[in-house]
Amino acid sequence: MVIAAKNLTLAYGKNIIVKNLSLAVGPTTVTALIGPSGCGKSTLLRTFNRMNDFVPSFRMVSGNIHYRDLDVYSNQVDPVFVRRRIGMVFQKPNPFPSSIHKNITWGPRINGFQGDLDHLVESSLKRAALWDEVKDKLNSSGLALSGGQQQRLCIARAIAMDPDVILMDEPCSALDPASTARIEDLITELKDRFSMLIVTHNMQQASRISQNTAFMLNGELVEYGTTSQIFNAPAQRLTEDYIMGRFG
Repeated sequence: MVIAAKNLTLAYGKNIIVKNLSLAVGPTTVTALIGPSGCGKSTLLRTFNRMNDFVPSFRMVSGNIHYRDLDVYSNQVDPVFVRRRIGMVFQKPNPFPSSIHKNITWGPRINGFQGDLDHLVESSLKRAALWDEVKDKLNSSGLALSGGQQQRLCIARAIAMDPDVILMDEPCSALDPASTARIEDLITELKDRFSMLIVTHNMQQASRISQNTAFMLNGELVEYGTTSQIFNAPAQRLTEDYIMGRFG
């Protein structure tokens, strides 16, 4: 397994958000996290690469998370290393207020990258299916791009760090249908290189792009299996009711 959570209980202050959850994610696959708003999906996602460390009230009540053989929350583990290996793309595109080129190179520079930066920019943008659209304006601001292009720039920025895992928190929710289709195609292409976990409220999207699906409700993992099984023959009535739109 690439990422494994075991008996995980998470809280903000006294409020329990995730309850005794266990989940294992394999290599080079897309796993969709589905469930109603407030069920703990995004909290779980941000816990995998310690992004919740920036929330003062966050605490891990019990359990553990392993990235390969590494105990992610061990006192001996550097959170920066964890975030380098487990990248993140957020719901709203958030390019840096600088050039496209600097958006790609900033992270590798501060982490001691010694290679050819121009080649890194080109390869990252190509893998994010953005190179042909921006290759003649690399010194232009990333903020001047369209919303869909900005999100692909953020994906390229994550790729440039050479992660093992990419987390995506509703990466298409702020995009138009055409841009959403481009991002979905990109996710499908990238799964051969990365393990990806994606929070989505779009059931059709989950069924299109993922190989495995986890359904959460009220902080608990109700069901986890292949996407085909979850959508076509769910073992739990709650899963079926949610997928069919009977609640949530």
